[in-house]
Amino acid sequence: MAEEITKSTKSRALDLISETVSSLLPVLKSFYLYIGIITVIAGMEMNFISQTYLHNYLTSGNTLPLLSDLILDKLPKYNVSILYDVFSFIPGIIVGIYVIHRKAYSRIPYIVVMSGLIEIVRGIFIVLTPLGNPPMFEGSDPPFNGFSKYELGVYPSGHVGSVFLFLLMVKDRSYKWVIFICLLIVIVTLFLAHAHYSIDILSGLFFSYAVNSFGEKYLGMFDLSKR
Repeated sequence: MAEEITKSTKSRALDLISETVSSLLPVLKSFYLYIGIITVIAGMEMNFISQTYLHNYLTSGNTLPLLSDLILDKLPKYNVSILYDVFSFIPGIIVGIYVIHRKAYSRIPYIVVMSGLIEIVRGIFIVLTPLGNPPMFEGSDPPFNGFSKYELGVYPSGHVGSVFLFLLMVKDRSYKWVIFICLLIVIVTLFLAHAHYSIDILSGLFFSYAVNSFGEKYLGMFDLSKR
């Protein structure tokens, strides 16, 4: 009896693996996936270049403007940077679980290219509107401060933008609620840590909404389920 159960379990596992591979093959063969990966790499590089430019600008004796903020000026500062870093990282894992659970493999190229696009947009705007970090901001705690050589460039907030974009792209309501909770935690802790101005956080929402609308209108070919 136990032997039959073991064989049945192995058979189901093999069937699941075979089904997953069959679903992933068209995605892996699609050049849209690789365009998406290139877009993500370009977005990461854009942010690195922009932050390096701002660092060099400051070390050359220049200054970046510090702003007054209606909320931050009245809010005590708390060292909770680890929370907004963790809860901006978790939604990416949730999206991966969503793709596997709902077998939404055909949406992978779209999710990837959109993730890269929001990074490119942010990389451009943090140098178009170069603002100094809010007063009292001390940077992220390890290990997350290792992901960026310089913590410069605040407008718009990449933490808020990426999480909200994941929220918009996921179609399952249950997963949306989990990501929404992560988004709220990110926003609250960014305020508490004085890591972003109010305008950075709000603009992160609007920028993501604009990027998502652009993607839905012009980048539908990356969603292989619509082909």
